[in-house]
Amino acid sequence: MKISVIIPTYNEEKVIKECISSLKNQTLKDVEIIVVDDGSTDGTLGLLGGVSVFQQKHQGPAMARNLGVKHAKGKILVFVDADMIFAPKFLENLIKPIEEGKTKGTFSKEEYVSNWDNVWARSWNINSNLPAKKRLPDDYPDHQKVFRAILKSEFDKVGGFSKGGYTDDWSLSEKLGYEATVALGAVFYHKNPDSLGEIFRQAKWIGKRKYKLGVLGILVALLRSCLPVSIVIGLVKSILIFKIVYDFGIFIGILEMVITGKTAK
Repeated sequence: MKISVIIPTYNEEKVIKECISSLKNQTLKDVEIIVVDDGSTDGTLGLLGGVSVFQQKHQGPAMARNLGVKHAKGKILVFVDADMIFAPKFLENLIKPIEEGKTKGTFSKEEYVSNWDNVWARSWNINSNLPAKKRLPDDYPDHQKVFRAILKSEFDKVGGFSKGGYTDDWSLSEKLGYEATVALGAVFYHKNPDSLGEIFRQAKWIGKRKYKLGVLGILVALLRSCLPVSIVIGLVKSILIFKIVYDFGIFIGILEMVITGKTAK
């Protein structure tokens, strides 16, 4: 069964080569790799040898993934990020429950931090109350809104992802009416932001997410990310500089979304 792996990129020159290399070294060989560049301004495009490449103006990862699917030949779609690295059996184990007819879409809980030796990457976990070296809590459920793999027929049924910013990858499950189920043994490694600049940019994007309580939720988020609160929590968790930069990113992201309506990075 043909698998199409789709990777949206936006200024990923530091990580994309290792991501692609680990996908080319999978035990599963009937795989096509599709990269959709979302308007990168760095050297990303020059590092995309040996894969199918498509380009679009900067619209965010949801639209990039949708464009990739339009060119995909596989019966199963796999969605990954450019800052991920994959164990050799990742794809094989990720799609196994789908091939066995147990589910229509999967994800993996075996997601580890790839740059744990970096102080800012460790601070990211501390801030998010995550266990050491892991990207998900130990008690994470066996289902979630984000699909790593899904039947292409299911994706096509609802027209793919909707544009929505940080949480746009939730839109597929919301439109389908069901969530991804866990696939065992699909081990992969995901990079945490490891510089103050990356922390600020990622936090700014997170700040542009949808808020459950609408305007009230936005106001609460602004309060939580204001400087006095950041200082108190940063001191308690011993991540003062990280917390100030992270919360400032959240604060600016919210303001940018409210003022301009922009939800992309």
